[in-house]
Amino acid sequence: MIWVDEGARHNTKLEAIRQLAEERGCSWVEVPREALDHVSKADVHNGMIGFAEPLPSRSLKGVLDSLEKRGELPFILVLDQVQYEQNLGAILRTSACAGVHAVVIPPRRGASLTPTVQRVAMGGAEQVPVVRESPLSALASLRRRGLRIVGAEAGSDVAYDREDLRGALALVLGGEDRGLGPKVRERCDAVVSIPMIGDEVVGSLNVSVATGVLLFERVRQLRAD
Repeated sequence: MIWVDEGARHNTKLEAIRQLAEERGCSWVEVPREALDHVSKADVHNGMIGFAEPLPSRSLKGVLDSLEKRGELPFILVLDQVQYEQNLGAILRTSACAGVHAVVIPPRRGASLTPTVQRVAMGGAEQVPVVRESPLSALASLRRRGLRIVGAEAGSDVAYDREDLRGALALVLGGEDRGLGPKVRERCDAVVSIPMIGDEVVGSLNVSVATGVLLFERVRQLRAD
Protein backbone atom coordinates (compact mmCIF):
# COMPACT_ATOMS: atom_id res chain seq x y z
CA MET A 1 0.00 0.00 0.00
CA ILE A 2 1.19 3.52 -0.80
CA TRP A 3 0.10 6.68 0.96
CA VAL A 4 0.63 9.92 -0.93
CA ASP A 5 0.10 13.52 0.10
CA GLU A 6 -3.35 14.56 -1.14
CA GLY A 7 -1.97 18.02 -1.85
CA ALA A 8 0.90 16.79 -4.01
CA ARG A 9 1.15 18.41 -7.43
CA HIS A 10 0.67 15.85 -10.16
CA ASN A 11 3.64 15.39 -12.48
CA THR A 12 5.10 12.73 -14.75
CA LYS A 13 7.15 11.14 -11.97
CA LEU A 14 4.14 10.82 -9.65
CA GLU A 15 2.00 9.38 -12.43
CA ALA A 16 4.71 6.87 -13.32
CA ILE A 17 4.81 5.66 -9.70
CA ARG A 18 1.03 5.44 -9.59
CA GLN A 19 0.91 3.45 -12.82
CA LEU A 20 3.56 1.04 -11.56
CA ALA A 21 1.65 0.62 -8.29
CA GLU A 22 -1.52 -0.25 -10.21
CA GLU A 23 0.37 -2.76 -12.37
CA ARG A 24 1.71 -4.46 -9.22
CA GLY A 25 -1.68 -4.53 -7.52
CA CYS A 26 -0.59 -2.03 -4.86
CA SER A 27 -3.31 0.22 -3.45
CA TRP A 28 -2.87 3.99 -3.78
CA VAL A 29 -4.34 6.16 -1.02
CA GLU A 30 -4.29 9.96 -0.87
CA VAL A 31 -4.07 11.23 2.72
CA PRO A 32 -3.46 14.55 4.52
CA ARG A 33 0.17 15.55 4.98
CA GLU A 34 -0.31 15.24 8.74
CA ALA A 35 -1.07 11.53 8.39
CA LEU A 36 2.23 10.99 6.60
CA ASP A 37 4.08 12.95 9.28
CA HIS A 38 2.48 10.79 11.96
CA VAL A 39 3.47 7.39 10.56
CA SER A 40 6.87 8.36 9.11
CA LYS A 41 9.82 6.68 10.87
CA ALA A 42 12.49 8.48 8.86
CA ASP A 43 13.46 12.15 8.91
CA VAL A 44 11.84 13.00 5.56
CA HIS A 45 9.04 11.22 3.68
CA ASN A 46 8.84 13.50 0.60
CA GLY A 47 5.06 13.27 0.54
CA MET A 48 4.91 9.51 -0.04
CA ILE A 49 5.20 6.41 2.15
CA GLY A 50 5.08 2.79 1.08
CA PHE A 51 4.05 0.01 3.47
CA ALA A 52 5.72 -3.36 3.03
CA GLU A 53 6.33 -6.63 4.82
CA PRO A 54 9.50 -6.79 6.96
CA LEU A 55 12.60 -7.97 5.16
CA PRO A 56 13.21 -11.72 5.61
CA SER A 57 15.88 -12.85 8.04
CA ARG A 58 18.90 -14.29 6.21
CA SER A 59 21.71 -16.52 7.43
CA LEU A 60 25.28 -16.50 6.16
CA LYS A 61 25.09 -20.25 5.57
CA GLY A 62 21.96 -19.80 3.47
CA VAL A 63 23.58 -17.10 1.36
CA LEU A 64 26.74 -19.16 0.79
CA ASP A 65 24.76 -22.33 0.00
CA SER A 66 22.71 -20.44 -2.58
CA LEU A 67 25.84 -19.01 -4.22
CA GLU A 68 27.45 -22.46 -4.33
CA LYS A 69 24.41 -23.92 -6.09
CA ARG A 70 24.59 -21.13 -8.68
CA GLY A 71 28.32 -21.59 -9.13
CA GLU A 72 29.14 -18.02 -8.08
CA LEU A 73 32.24 -17.00 -6.12
CA PRO A 74 31.11 -15.28 -2.89
CA PHE A 75 31.83 -11.63 -2.25
CA ILE A 76 30.91 -10.80 1.35
CA LEU A 77 31.26 -7.55 3.29
CA VAL A 78 31.75 -7.84 7.07
CA LEU A 79 31.24 -4.71 9.21
CA ASP A 80 32.75 -4.66 12.69
CA GLN A 81 30.50 -2.28 14.66
CA VAL A 82 29.61 0.51 12.23
CA GLN A 83 27.65 2.84 14.49
CA TYR A 84 25.83 5.38 12.33
CA GLU A 85 22.67 4.61 10.39
CA GLN A 86 23.62 6.92 7.54
CA ASN A 87 26.91 5.09 7.06
CA LEU A 88 25.26 1.66 7.05
CA GLY A 89 22.63 2.86 4.59
CA ALA A 90 25.25 4.33 2.27
CA ILE A 91 27.29 1.12 2.47
CA LEU A 92 24.27 -0.98 1.50
CA ARG A 93 23.55 1.28 -1.46
CA THR A 94 27.16 1.02 -2.65
CA SER A 95 27.20 -2.73 -2.04
CA ALA A 96 24.20 -3.18 -4.31
CA CYS A 97 26.08 -1.39 -7.09
CA ALA A 98 29.32 -3.34 -6.61
CA GLY A 99 28.07 -6.93 -6.63
CA VAL A 100 28.26 -7.68 -2.91
CA HIS A 101 26.32 -10.86 -2.08
CA ALA A 102 25.71 -10.11 1.63
CA VAL A 103 26.61 -7.62 4.34
CA VAL A 104 27.30 -9.04 7.81
CA ILE A 105 26.64 -6.83 10.85
CA PRO A 106 26.90 -7.69 14.58
CA PRO A 107 23.71 -8.91 16.28
CA ARG A 108 23.95 -6.50 19.20
CA ARG A 109 26.45 -3.64 18.77
CA GLY A 110 26.41 -1.19 15.90
CA ALA A 111 23.73 0.18 13.60
CA SER A 112 20.87 -2.13 12.63
CA LEU A 113 18.45 -2.26 9.72
CA THR A 114 16.22 0.67 10.71
CA PRO A 115 13.82 2.68 8.52
CA THR A 116 16.47 5.41 8.29
CA VAL A 117 19.05 2.88 7.05
CA GLN A 118 16.60 1.55 4.45
CA ARG A 119 15.79 5.05 3.24
CA VAL A 120 19.46 6.03 2.87
CA ALA A 121 20.16 2.71 1.12
CA MET A 122 17.67 3.62 -1.64
CA GLY A 123 16.73 -0.01 -2.32
CA GLY A 124 20.11 -1.49 -1.42
CA ALA A 125 18.75 -3.04 1.77
CA GLU A 126 16.17 -4.94 -0.27
CA GLN A 127 18.73 -6.11 -2.84
CA VAL A 128 21.69 -7.08 -0.62
CA PRO A 129 20.93 -9.54 2.22
CA VAL A 130 21.85 -8.21 5.66
CA VAL A 131 23.07 -11.00 7.95
CA ARG A 132 23.20 -10.47 11.72
CA GLU A 133 26.09 -12.53 13.04
CA SER A 134 29.18 -12.00 15.16
CA PRO A 135 32.09 -10.90 12.94
CA LEU A 136 34.35 -13.56 14.47
CA SER A 137 31.80 -16.31 13.86
CA ALA A 138 31.19 -15.06 10.32
CA LEU A 139 34.90 -14.93 9.50
CA ALA A 140 35.36 -18.48 10.79
CA SER A 141 32.53 -19.68 8.53
CA LEU A 142 33.90 -17.76 5.55
CA ARG A 143 37.38 -19.20 6.03
CA ARG A 144 35.97 -22.73 6.13
CA ARG A 145 34.28 -21.99 2.80
CA GLY A 146 37.61 -21.00 1.29
CA LEU A 147 37.17 -17.23 1.13
CA ARG A 148 40.19 -14.98 1.40
CA ILE A 149 39.75 -12.36 4.14
CA VAL A 150 41.04 -8.83 3.60
CA GLY A 151 40.65 -6.16 6.26
CA ALA A 152 40.97 -2.41 5.86
CA GLU A 153 42.57 -0.14 8.43
CA ALA A 154 44.31 3.21 8.36
CA GLY A 155 48.04 2.85 8.84
CA SER A 156 48.57 -0.44 7.05
CA ASP A 157 51.70 -0.51 4.88
CA VAL A 158 49.84 -2.29 2.07
CA ALA A 159 47.95 0.00 -0.34
CA TYR A 160 44.50 -1.27 -1.27
CA ASP A 161 45.24 -1.23 -5.00
CA ARG A 162 48.30 -3.45 -4.52
CA GLU A 163 46.24 -6.30 -3.10
CA ASP A 164 44.45 -8.90 -5.23
CA LEU A 165 40.74 -8.44 -4.48
CA ARG A 166 39.42 -10.91 -7.05
CA GLY A 167 37.95 -14.36 -6.45
CA ALA A 168 36.05 -15.60 -3.40
CA LEU A 169 36.55 -12.72 -0.98
CA ALA A 170 35.44 -11.22 2.30
CA LEU A 171 36.20 -7.55 2.95
CA VAL A 172 36.22 -6.45 6.60
CA LEU A 173 35.84 -2.86 7.80
CA GLY A 174 35.72 -1.57 11.35
CA GLY A 175 33.59 1.01 13.09
CA GLU A 176 33.91 4.78 12.84
CA ASP A 177 35.78 5.29 16.12
CA ARG A 178 37.84 2.14 16.62
CA GLY A 179 38.63 0.50 13.31
CA LEU A 180 39.11 -3.25 13.30
CA GLY A 181 39.03 -5.01 16.65
CA PRO A 182 42.28 -6.87 17.50
CA LYS A 183 40.69 -10.32 17.25
CA VAL A 184 39.07 -9.47 13.93
CA ARG A 185 42.36 -8.13 12.59
CA GLU A 186 44.15 -11.34 13.56
CA ARG A 187 41.78 -13.34 11.37
CA CYS A 188 42.52 -11.35 8.22
CA ASP A 189 44.82 -12.79 5.56
CA ALA A 190 45.85 -9.25 4.65
CA VAL A 191 45.14 -5.73 5.91
CA VAL A 192 45.17 -2.81 3.48
CA SER A 193 44.85 0.94 3.73
CA ILE A 194 43.86 3.78 1.41
CA PRO A 195 46.76 6.23 0.98
CA MET A 196 45.75 9.83 1.63
CA ILE A 197 47.23 13.24 0.95
CA GLY A 198 46.97 15.77 3.76
CA ASP A 199 45.62 13.37 6.40
CA GLU A 200 47.40 15.01 9.35
CA VAL A 201 44.22 16.64 10.66
CA VAL A 202 41.39 14.36 9.52
CA GLY A 203 43.24 11.09 10.10
CA SER A 204 41.01 8.71 8.17
CA LEU A 205 38.20 8.43 5.65
CA ASN A 206 34.55 8.04 6.54
CA VAL A 207 33.81 4.30 6.67
CA SER A 208 31.17 4.43 3.93
CA VAL A 209 33.57 6.30 1.64
CA ALA A 210 36.37 3.83 2.39
CA THR A 211 34.00 0.95 1.67
CA GLY A 212 33.11 2.45 -1.71
CA VAL A 213 36.77 2.85 -2.66
CA LEU A 214 37.52 -0.78 -1.78
CA LEU A 215 34.43 -2.27 -3.40
CA PHE A 216 35.04 -0.51 -6.68
CA GLU A 217 38.72 -1.38 -6.64
CA ARG A 218 37.52 -4.99 -6.80
CA VAL A 219 35.19 -4.05 -9.66
CA ARG A 220 38.15 -2.42 -11.46
CA GLN A 221 40.32 -5.50 -11.00
CA LEU A 222 37.60 -7.83 -12.24
CA ARG A 223 37.00 -5.69 -15.33
CA ALA A 224 40.74 -5.62 -16.04
CA ASP A 225 40.86 -9.45 -16.38
